[in-house]
Amino acid sequence: MRKLIIMLFAVLLPMTAAANDRPNIIIMVADDLGWADVGFHGGDIDTPSLDRIAAEGVELSRFYTTPICSPTRAALMTGRDPIRLGVAYAVIWPWTNAGIHPEEHFMPQSFQAAGYQTAMVGKWHLGHSLQAYHPNERGFDHFYGHLHTEVGYFPPFANQGGKDFQQNGVSIEKEGYESYILADEVSRYIRDREQDKPFFIYMPFIAPHTPLEAPDDLVAKYADLEDKRGPARSRNTDESRKISRLTGQPTARPMFAAVVDGMDQAIGRVLDTLDEEGIADNTIVLFFSDNGGAAYASGGADNAPLRGGKGETWEGGIRVVSLLRWPAALEGGAKMDQIMSAMDVFPTLAEAAGVTPGNEQFELDGRSMWPAIADGKRQPREDLLFFTSETPIRGRFMFTAFNDHWKLVQEVEQGLLSATVTNHLFRISEDPNEYNNLASEYPEVVEELAGEIHYWRTLYPVAGTRSELVPPPGWRAPKDWATYPRPIEETQETSAPGMPPPYALKPLDWQHGEAGRLIYNCEPYKFAGGGLCKQ
Repeated sequence: MRKLIIMLFAVLLPMTAAANDRPNIIIMVADDLGWADVGFHGGDIDTPSLDRIAAEGVELSRFYTTPICSPTRAALMTGRDPIRLGVAYAVIWPWTNAGIHPEEHFMPQSFQAAGYQTAMVGKWHLGHSLQAYHPNERGFDHFYGHLHTEVGYFPPFANQGGKDFQQNGVSIEKEGYESYILADEVSRYIRDREQDKPFFIYMPFIAPHTPLEAPDDLVAKYADLEDKRGPARSRNTDESRKISRLTGQPTARPMFAAVVDGMDQAIGRVLDTLDEEGIADNTIVLFFSDNGGAAYASGGADNAPLRGGKGETWEGGIRVVSLLRWPAALEGGAKMDQIMSAMDVFPTLAEAAGVTPGNEQFELDGRSMWPAIADGKRQPREDLLFFTSETPIRGRFMFTAFNDHWKLVQEVEQGLLSATVTNHLFRISEDPNEYNNLASEYPEVVEELAGEIHYWRTLYPVAGTRSELVPPPGWRAPKDWATYPRPIEETQETSAPGMPPPYALKPLDWQHGEAGRLIYNCEPYKFAGGGLCKQ
C-alpha cells in the first residue's frame, strides 16, 4: 500500500505543479470606448492604468470586434461567429427572451474543467430570461453584477424601472459608483482566492456606455474639456451630432471623459491588487472595448483618425483599443499589427494557458493568435472576417467583409417595397482610415465580396435579434431582475423544436433560403440556399 501511495504522489505532483504554473487570466472589457480616448493613442483623457498596460504589455493594434455589444460578447465567450448564434444584427434587449443556445460551449467552461476557479464581475448581456442563459450556468463559479445593460452607474441600477444587481442569483444592495464597485469585488475575489488554483476572471464594465454618469470630482475635473472632435465621416454619427447642435444640446464629451477616467481608476485598483498579492508576473491581463466608441451625439467618444463609430462597420466601429500583458512571457512596449478578432480570444488564451477547448459539438470560428503575439509569427488573414449591425435604425444595415488585402463596406437601406445598396471598397492595409473608395475601379472585387456577404447572411436564424430600441407596447420591467430568469427545474430539459413537424423542417428551411435558418447551426450549401446543411 505504501508503495502504491508513493507511486500515486509521483504521478499527481507534476500534474499539480503544472496546474499551479498556469497563468491567471483577467479579461477586462470596456463598453463603447473610442480609439482616441486613451493616453497611449494621444487622447485628452487621463488613462494612466491603460497606459501602464500598454507599456508593460503588447498592443493588439488590429483587434476587431462586432459594431455592437451582445454579438461581441457572444463571440468572446464561444469563439464562434455571432451570425450562427442568432445574435448579430442587434443586442439582447431587456424586453426580449433571446439568449445564447445552452448547447454552445463557453470559454470559462473549458478553463473550469482545467482546474481554474472562475468569476464574472460586471455586465453579462447574453440572456436573462432563462436560468440556462445565466452566467452561473455558463462556466462561472461566481457572478457579481448585471444581467443586461440598462442599469446606470449608481444605485438602484434600474434604468428601465427594474433593479439589476445580483450575486449568484440573489439581489444585493450596493452603494457607490459602479466602476469602483466592480474593481473592489474583483480585488476581493483575488485576495480570497484558493491560492493553489489559477483563476479566470471576466470583468466587463458598463463604462463608458450611456447614460453617462460619474462621481462629482471627475465631473468637475473635465467640466471645461473642449470638444475638439472632427467629423466621423459617417452618416448616422454625423447626423446625430448635427441634430444635437441644432437643438441646443450640450456636448457629451466632458461627461464621457469623466466616465473613462473612472473606469481607468478601477482598472488601476485591480492592477495594484495583483502587485500586492505578488502574482502580476504570471497573470494575463487582456483589455479591449466591445465595439468602437459611441461617437454619436449622446455618446461622446472619439475614434479619430478611424472612420465612423459604434453601430457601423467602418473601422471606427469595429477596430478597437486592445492590450495584453503577461510579464512572465511577453516583453513590454510591443505591438502586434496582425488581424485578431473577438472570436480568436478563446483559442488564443487556451493555447497560452495550456488549456484544451471543450467545444466538442460546434467548431470554433476563431483561431489562436498566440504564435503571433508571443513569437511574432506571421499569420496572414486570407479568409474573410464578417461583421454587421442593424443598430440603431431598423431596416438600415451595415455589413463588412475583409481580410489583409481588401475591405468591402455595404450600406443597405431596406424599405417596405425596395432596398438600396451602397458599396465602399478599400485596400485596408494601405488605407486604414477609409478615405479612398475603389468600388468603381474594381467591380469584380466588389461582386466577389458582396456575394460572400450575401451567403454569410443566410446563416442567421430567422428568430435572431433585430433592432428594437423600444419594448413591445405596454411592456413592464420586473421589480427585481434577479427573480426574472426562469429556473431550470421549471423548464423542459431540451430546446423547443418549433412549430414545423420534423419531416417538414428541412423543406421549410430550404424555402426560407436567404431569409435565414430554421435549423440551428445549419450552414447550407451555396447552390441549395438552405435546408441541405453541410454538417
